[in-house]
Amino acid sequence: MPDEKDTPRPGMSKDEVALDLMKFISTTTGVGKTAAGAGFAAKATKTPEEQVTAMLDLFKQCRKVVNE
Repeated sequence: MPDEKDTPRPGMSKDEVALDLMKFISTTTGVGKTAAGAGFAAKATKTPEEQVTAMLDLFKQCRKVVNE
């Protein structure tokens, strides 16, 4: 059963729902995070500008899904 904080609030705008979706995806996948710790890295560390671009692209995709 989902936590009450995980379910959309009544009256949330579509942008707020898209933002919550983006937060969930970025948290679970690590989008926008810098590579940290020891181990193998599949890709080089992204610059802050590349991280911002990735987050904005993810938000655009989330808005598209929410608005469908």
